[in-house]
Amino acid sequence: MFSNIGWSEMMILLVAALVILGPERLPGAVRWTTRSLRQVRDYASGATAQLKDELGPEFEDFRKPLADLNELRGMTPRSMVTKHLLNGDDSIFRNMEDALPDKKDLYGTNSGMPDYPMPKLEKPLERNERPPIDTDAT
Repeated sequence: MFSNIGWSEMMILLVAALVILGPERLPGAVRWTTRSLRQVRDYASGATAQLKDELGPEFEDFRKPLADLNELRGMTPRSMVTKHLLNGDDSIFRNMEDALPDKKDLYGTNSGMPDYPMPKLEKPLERNERPPIDTDAT
């Protein structure tokens, strides 16, 4: 649940809780929070177990479409073609990548596109500086 909170954020939360609650009420608040989170987790696992018991083997029938959906989320067009049309053999794509010249796009990845001239990037405008007027465009 808190996997994306780093140590610095945790320290900021601890200092904020210490300032807001004070040192005498902070241990009780921490105990209450951990107890509540544990109880919510137990309720969720209990509900899952109860649903599994009531549905029996049909519970797995509900899980299979979800697993298929999670598999499809990670699919790219290349992996879909490889899996469904080429039976998992992606040697065709690897051979094409080897045959293409090594061209890098704006993001530094190999796009396989021909080398077109890129527009020259100018420095950003300074504060209150007017952009240049393109007479050909007006």
